[in-house]
Amino acid sequence: MSRYWSDTVRTLTPYVPGEQPKLQNLVKLNTNENPYGPSPLAIAAMQAELGDSLRLYPDPTGALLKQAVARFFGVAPGNVFVGNGSDEVLAHVFLGLLKHDAPVLFPDITYSFYPVYCGLYHVDYRTVALDDTFRLRPEDYVQPNGGIIFPNPNAPTGILLGLEAVDRIAAANPDSVVVVDEAYVDFGGTTIPTAVSLIADRPNVLVVQTLSKSRSLAGLRVGYAIGHPDLIEALERVKDSFNSYPLDRMALVGATAALDDREYFETTRKAVMHTRARLETDLTTLGFEVLPSAANFIFTRHPEHDGATLTAALRERSIIVRHFKLPRIDQFLRITVGTGDQCATLIAALKEILL
Repeated sequence: MSRYWSDTVRTLTPYVPGEQPKLQNLVKLNTNENPYGPSPLAIAAMQAELGDSLRLYPDPTGALLKQAVARFFGVAPGNVFVGNGSDEVLAHVFLGLLKHDAPVLFPDITYSFYPVYCGLYHVDYRTVALDDTFRLRPEDYVQPNGGIIFPNPNAPTGILLGLEAVDRIAAANPDSVVVVDEAYVDFGGTTIPTAVSLIADRPNVLVVQTLSKSRSLAGLRVGYAIGHPDLIEALERVKDSFNSYPLDRMALVGATAALDDREYFETTRKAVMHTRARLETDLTTLGFEVLPSAANFIFTRHPEHDGATLTAALRERSIIVRHFKLPRIDQFLRITVGTGDQCATLIAALKEILL
């Protein structure tokens, strides 16, 4: 601890991202990256952007990308905010919309960056316990608060809260912003269960999404929020007090093309859901308990084998999954849905370990 650190830095407990190991012949199933590459149209758009224009600053408003998001969801560009990955968007949300006298509420088992943001921005918070089946209960959020945030599907459980339940939370808290973090929602079914449909009637609902998962652009760092223009203006004010150019030229054109390539998006997300169903069946056959997943990962445990021990045994076989040493979930593995071949390799390794 350096004597030059500020008091804020001294008290921070930073977020720990998923490991990015440099191992040969690695089966990497720990950070929920899409097993399929980005849209060919997105790659072509970024290749076309390479040139002399890179000496110029990008559009600080991100207008091209906002229009693409608006087209995809059938909203106005004024309902859209864009940022450097959904993590940056969420950071602006905590500072701009959730920092109040009353505590922000979020589940006890959830995205572990939420308490980090609270520590960084000195936001008071209170965790709300999921039930015994790891589900969020809307009635638990009818209490004084300075805002509410939860992933949907939840992370790391993968369980989806229905839109009617999301709407009940928003209706019960008209004076608070309800942030629905939809990083994985595109894997939730044939009809995507996004809460964007609620924002016309619920001015307190803000939906945050990312292009890292279903659009295979984790390396590009693009996220966005959709909500009432009043909420969007708050985020713009924070952004322009922090970094007026959060998205570079490559990101703007690549993300725009990816959003416009609906055929590729549908093909790859359905492929992930198909493989997920097969993986769930294979794990259940091996005796695993598998939580119902609406994401591109599976949250699972084996009643007769320790989670940390299984993780280590898989690593010895160059297969990386995520294990959280946290209360209530320390026996679970979070397994990214990879390609069919990757998942088959995982199942073969687990058979060897268990039998």
